Amino acid sequence: MSNYSNTQEKLSRDDMAQTVAADIPSGAFVNLGIGQPTNVSNFLTSEQGVTLHTENGMLGMGPVATGDDIDEDLINAGKIPVTELPGASFFHHADSFAMMRGGHLDVCVLGAFQVSEAGDLANWHTGAEGAIPAVGGAMDLAIGAKQTWVMMSLFTKTGESKLVEALSYPVTGLGCVSRIYTEVAIFELRGRKVFVRSSHGISFEELQSKLPVELTKA
Repeated sequence: MSNYSNTQEKLSRDDMAQTVAADIPSGAFVNLGIGQPTNVSNFLTSEQGVTLHTENGMLGMGPVATGDDIDEDLINAGKIPVTELPGASFFHHADSFAMMRGGHLDVCVLGAFQVSEAGDLANWHTGAEGAIPAVGGAMDLAIGAKQTWVMMSLFTKTGESKLVEALSYPVTGLGCVSRIYTEVAIFELRGRKVFVRSSHGISFEELQSKLPVELTKA
């Protein structure tokens, strides 16, 4: 029985973040990458019991801080002010990376420039002349987490697919991505096959015509 579904509207960034948040298992330890993934923290519920980790040395991060809750000394790895939940703890940067490299994170959610059908990830450099490479902790997260999910727009500004047969940008991690959330579709990657869990504002057939990889309804 197929689990594929279709809706008439594209997902907004908040819709994507809410979908990711709902998919995170209860009790999971999770790292949210810089950019779109940061927004996921605003949609996690206390009932889920999810503990957020940030590589600059914090466990128990809460939603993004606003207004009077902003403390410039309390930021995530993207320098965005955040809140702390009861029981939050702080530690050395090296200890934070030991958690990442040691396989202690259940899920990490990252942005991407490209993802291949095999689950290879490129998210730190496009190879453009003059661009500043900024891998940060992405390599450690992509390979160290038990599951690596990506949030990204599916197409570039010029219309090229970011879901590709093989990466053309510098590699962050090989075979690490298992799920991709975009504004027009949510994908599962399993055994070099790309399954479409849902499409939004586009039919499955039109989606297939725009992508260079073979798709299968989940």
